[in-house]
Amino acid sequence: MPQVYLDNQATTPLDPDVFSAMKPWFTEKFGNASSRNHTFGWEAEEAVEIARESVAATIGSLPKEIIFTSGATEANNIALQGVAKNYQKQGKHIITLNTEHKAVMDVCQHLSKDGFDITYLPVDKEGILDLNKFEDAMREDTILASVMHVNNEIGIIQPIEEIGEICKKKNIIFHVDAAQSVGKLPIKVDELGIDLLSVSAHKFYGPKGVGALYFRRKNPRVQLKPIMFGGGHERGIRSGTLPVPNIVGLGKACDINADVMIEENLRISQLRDALLQGIRAENPNGRINGSMEQRVAGNLNMSFPGANNEAIIAAVPEIAISSGSACTTSTMEPSHVLLALGMSKNEVYSSLRFGIGRFNTAEDINIAVESINSCMKKIGKMSYV
Repeated sequence: MPQVYLDNQATTPLDPDVFSAMKPWFTEKFGNASSRNHTFGWEAEEAVEIARESVAATIGSLPKEIIFTSGATEANNIALQGVAKNYQKQGKHIITLNTEHKAVMDVCQHLSKDGFDITYLPVDKEGILDLNKFEDAMREDTILASVMHVNNEIGIIQPIEEIGEICKKKNIIFHVDAAQSVGKLPIKVDELGIDLLSVSAHKFYGPKGVGALYFRRKNPRVQLKPIMFGGGHERGIRSGTLPVPNIVGLGKACDINADVMIEENLRISQLRDALLQGIRAENPNGRINGSMEQRVAGNLNMSFPGANNEAIIAAVPEIAISSGSACTTSTMEPSHVLLALGMSKNEVYSSLRFGIGRFNTAEDINIAVESINSCMKKIGKMSYV
């Protein structure tokens, strides 16, 4: 049975133009970018540097401030552990949010075992950080703040520019997990006061297995201790042979995004609004989780009181949706993000995430609306509020 794919927060389809750009680098142009003695290596190195320029242009940085990684998880690890190890003599206090991705939360838990003090700030019922609480949490020994730009489950956009201003005033390094915002929101690291930023290609129509980390080189110059060794690649911060085809794909995804993002966001927002209206027309008790005003275009997270999300998903095999983060759904634990909004476990277990992307159509939305509404009728009446 063909499925309508509505799980674009978990991963996006590879854009055909990205795939076309990558293909020659698998077979015809297979050189190692670190091989300096022949044309195969030279052309691979040139391709990597062109892609580095594309990533830098996307976030408004210098190319030399970009290092390539295997994805946002590795970029987050390099950023947090690298700062912690390098600046621990200045302090061992780190601030983050209780709605962060596990790729940040788990690193913080690891650092806490090494003697770092982690403050996990709450968000309000809309999923947004209180800036006063953020500033109040800062101490003399605070060395780093890490805040996700766009939440992967509820799509909430945090006030990154204001957070950056506070960090700059307090001389605290500011890391942003931008896996869900690069390619979807305009980002200029200088304007937003960002010192470190993590990127993942497969979240905006690039290949899996590649990402990037931006690290500021001046005002202030951020210094990172490497967490892996061997060869000194990527300015000694991330050793390992560069996956040239994937890096080319990341660069191409950035180039495409520069041309289509504004128009694409408008179209995706219209599809999301149609999905919401269609579901609510027959299920008026469906609740939106998190702010609609401060939400990225393609995300819709809803709870359906009286229903079980896994039962809904099983009953609608024709649409690909999820009950939360792809990194945590296998654990069957309630979403820490939704719990942080003040939702009960029953409400969390009735929640679904719809992720709309570049290749979705109005027909996809119609199928999804019909499927969800039909499923709800079969499951039974829900308690209206």
